[in-house]
Amino acid sequence: MALKLLEGPESPQNTSSTTSFLSSLSQKRRVDSPSLSSSPLSSNRRAMAWATRFLSAVCFFAAGVLFAPDVFIGDRSGSGATAVTAAKVSHLLCFATCWGAALWATFIGGIIMFKNLPRHQFGNLQGKMFPAYFTLISACAAVSVAAFAYLHPWKAASAVERYQLGFLISALGFNLSNLLVFTPMTIEMMKKRHKIERELSIGDEVGWSKNVKTAKSNPTLAAMNKKFGMIHGLSSLANILSFGSLAMHSWYLASKLEL
Repeated sequence: MALKLLEGPESPQNTSSTTSFLSSLSQKRRVDSPSLSSSPLSSNRRAMAWATRFLSAVCFFAAGVLFAPDVFIGDRSGSGATAVTAAKVSHLLCFATCWGAALWATFIGGIIMFKNLPRHQFGNLQGKMFPAYFTLISACAAVSVAAFAYLHPWKAASAVERYQLGFLISALGFNLSNLLVFTPMTIEMMKKRHKIERELSIGDEVGWSKNVKTAKSNPTLAAMNKKFGMIHGLSSLANILSFGSLAMHSWYLASKLEL
């Protein structure tokens, strides 16, 4: 290098080759380094952002149909017969999806996974599944509210129909509270507890045995368990209340069937 400096400036050919080498090296680094926009975390956030926008649009539409059905969908007489049939189909399909998903996730799928998966693996899976689950049932509940409100406008509805609309709105409210408030708090608290448990070399077992035993001698883990239990309890309560509201509406629909 010193010899080159003594000899004088590099020739245009050497300068061009150096520039070309640096340019190729820079391009290789850009290819080798993962882009932030293509990371799984960024993709998940974009997907959740779009899901939130879609759910917000559905909820606003449901509110519009609830308070002004003729403005949003049209008159139910004459050519509106097709709209009535479409509303009935939408209500039944969305209610059935919401009811079935809630039944499976609450009483079947979650219990089976908890009893057969390592606890941290189970928690991470739930952390991915629950936002999608609450987005799905919230969207379905919103469509059910809109369809039922269109079929039974509040001013002309009977007392029973108003109660049923109230049950559907309650289910939507509980699902939204879980999606927007309790589930994010639960996931955040779960990750903090997982970090503490990894430092204590627990969490790879199935069930709660090691956690309960270790918490008796570790105040930090005991305090984290208490916070997690409170938030998770509120989330579970909202989910059960939503399921109960859907159960009441299923009883109403069954009374209307002629088999």
